[in-house]
Amino acid sequence: MSSYLPLFLLFLIAAVLAVVLFTLATVLGPKNPTPEKLMPFECGGDSEGSRFVRPSVKFYLTAILFVVFDIEVVLMYPWVVSFKSLGWMGFVTMASFVSLLVVALAYVWKKGALEWEK
Repeated sequence: MSSYLPLFLLFLIAAVLAVVLFTLATVLGPKNPTPEKLMPFECGGDSEGSRFVRPSVKFYLTAILFVVFDIEVVLMYPWVVSFKSLGWMGFVTMASFVSLLVVALAYVWKKGALEWEK
């Protein structure tokens, strides 16, 4: 447990520092709310439409696609490098991971996220 003490100390210092800086900025920061500053804006212009518009499911499917096609490589590379030393347990673990990725790919394919729209 003593080997984790520096890590806990680092987290404690980071949390205290974040709270102190946020509090100082809130208390000591300038407060001059004008009607122009209180108006919502998008990219420097006035926003249009309702604030409570639900995003399309395509946004979530894009996130799933990102996980399936990009993050898997980050997790597979160390496995490939140490494949021989992991043995059968490493192989079974990676096979279950790849099967989970195939299920996710089948899901986004069925939802039509891989279809190109004009």
